[in-house]
Amino acid sequence: MIVDCAIYRDGRRREAPEDFSAALGEARAEGGFVWIGLYEPTHAEFDLVTEEFGLHPLAVEDALKAHQRPKLEVFDDSLFLVLKPVLYEPESDAVSTGEVMIFIGDGFVVTVRHGEGSPLAAVRRRLEQDPELLVKGPTAVVYAIADAVVDHYLEVAGELQTDMEELEAEVFSPEGGGSRNTAMRIYTFKRQVLEFRRASGPLTLPLTRLAGFGPFGDAVPFVNEKARPYFRDVNDHLARVNEAVEGLDRLVSDILSAHLAQMSVRQNDDMRKISAWAAMAAVPTLIAGIYGMNFDHMPELHWMWSYPAVISLMVVLEVLLYRTFKRRGWL
Repeated sequence: MIVDCAIYRDGRRREAPEDFSAALGEARAEGGFVWIGLYEPTHAEFDLVTEEFGLHPLAVEDALKAHQRPKLEVFDDSLFLVLKPVLYEPESDAVSTGEVMIFIGDGFVVTVRHGEGSPLAAVRRRLEQDPELLVKGPTAVVYAIADAVVDHYLEVAGELQTDMEELEAEVFSPEGGGSRNTAMRIYTFKRQVLEFRRASGPLTLPLTRLAGFGPFGDAVPFVNEKARPYFRDVNDHLARVNEAVEGLDRLVSDILSAHLAQMSVRQNDDMRKISAWAAMAAVPTLIAGIYGMNFDHMPELHWMWSYPAVISLMVVLEVLLYRTFKRRGWL
């Protein structure tokens, strides 16, 4: 559906006509731009926008189907940027992603949002309160959205760091490390980090180009040169996010290895204890088995003190074995 549509001139908002063609004509005539916000539009709604603004059909297909990776594509009449906002759900400690597609061209910005993450109403209000930035045109909208998305990355990275510390404490605790659910929690957390990484990692190249870095930085059209320092700031924040996510990914792999090593050590301890008790049980079983054979001619078979002597021998051997295993840490 169409969430909002307005014309911006000299950093000020003005309501736009319902007809997109008329709104674009007024914006270009006044030296401003029109910003149309869409949320999970239907094909019919987006066909109107496509026809009026001349959007490339490949970009339109991506915007309608969603499920795209962060990217920046340059077409003859427009620029197409895909961002993946990340949403952290405290109740389930889960990470989910949405998508924001941005079309910018001569005198227009079209934003298409999929999913619940990163609503753009707050970004629009904050940008309307900063006329000095808004006067830079459609580039200011791209910067404001990218900045909001990356800043939220930092918040989510902080939440994941807290979850990581809790998971680390559980793994290395005397009781919790052996829980059956610990490995599942570690694996689930690693999937959350991977989902986060898929959203933040590929965004580096588009922001690098928008900031004017790299061999293709100067070839990006529809980007106000005066706004490039803003994109450099966002790119610096994204670099911090990617470093944090990479650190989380390495650390969770180390924690999983440590957990598996702990489980292996505990299994070895259990096997040693079982083996020690089995050895202790084997001694009296052996003696009882020998004297349980029904032979007539066996030593000490008819001696009055045979039974107490054999029992005493069993007790002495058991005590010796117990002390030996205890001293070596098997019990």
